[in-house]
Amino acid sequence: MTSILNRLAAGTAIGLIASSALAADVTIQFGHDNKADPFENPAHACTAVFANIIGTDTNGAVEVEVFPSNQLGSAQEHVQLVRDGVLQATLTSTGALASYYPRIDVLNLPFAFANDGSTYDVFDGPFGTALAADIEAELGDVKVLGFPDTGGFFAVTNSQHEIAKLGDFDGVRIRTMTLPSHQAIMQALGAEAYPLAWGEVYSGLQTGVIDGQMNPVPIISFSKFEEVQKYLTLTNHLFSPYTLLMNRAVWDGLTEEQQDVVRYAAKSCVTASRGLSRIIEASDRGLAGLREKMTVTALTPEERNAMREATQPVFEAYVAENLDDKAVELLELFKTEVDQANATPYIE
Repeated sequence: MTSILNRLAAGTAIGLIASSALAADVTIQFGHDNKADPFENPAHACTAVFANIIGTDTNGAVEVEVFPSNQLGSAQEHVQLVRDGVLQATLTSTGALASYYPRIDVLNLPFAFANDGSTYDVFDGPFGTALAADIEAELGDVKVLGFPDTGGFFAVTNSQHEIAKLGDFDGVRIRTMTLPSHQAIMQALGAEAYPLAWGEVYSGLQTGVIDGQMNPVPIISFSKFEEVQKYLTLTNHLFSPYTLLMNRAVWDGLTEEQQDVVRYAAKSCVTASRGLSRIIEASDRGLAGLREKMTVTALTPEERNAMREATQPVFEAYVAENLDDKAVELLELFKTEVDQANATPYIE
């Protein structure tokens, strides 16, 4: 923590020396764990748009300083830093947020969404509002500003054989986050769940410690997993958005006009993350490029349904046994809103 504080202090001092005459009334220091390129990943696309709108539309009265690439610690540490007011904002994954807010695990209901549009409807609708309110109530020191896209649906890669049906998972060692729910889902599919730190995934795949892993297509591409994996299956079994958090005291200290700008900037941040995710998926940095190096398989509706039936009861039992009644209530609302979104056509 001391080294993080020193880095923040140094950065602030440099900024004050360079622009003391133009100092902002409020500075929002924003940490995240992705590269500083808005064309390279959804997280920085989101933060770049967020920072640009706030700085411009407040005429510099509120300024956003972005610290990408884990400059100030891990994603989990970012959450604590925002809660402590050392940082003022962050994007956090479900895995990083889970240790502070275990109910975020309800988002891991497997094989829930029919398409990307359904995810937008759910997280921009009554469920997203209820989830944000519950996070704020439980943590007490944060403001939730939205749920940006991390890159889309999860896909599964492996080095052993094509996975096209439920039985193909048998015995394949799949890396998961350290979330027990992810492990339960993989085990229900017949795979061997192997929790492993993110920094060890590439080497684990390369040496055969693990056979495969699961992540959205843009992350698979950026991580160059095609170098150590032969097969990619578009399972679309999970959708785990970021949560955009701001320190509550900083939010409360903004004027109403400034809060309106931050809300609009957050909405645009979410839109940017979704748009870039879809573009990457469709480009040579996504599926188009991966198809040249890997065998890419999409599940049939029948096989997807078989996987859903194998995993959803296991997941729901996990939530009932390991989380509280409020989590069960949130899960029921999530399922209701997902079903409605899946059944709603974009244009009739």
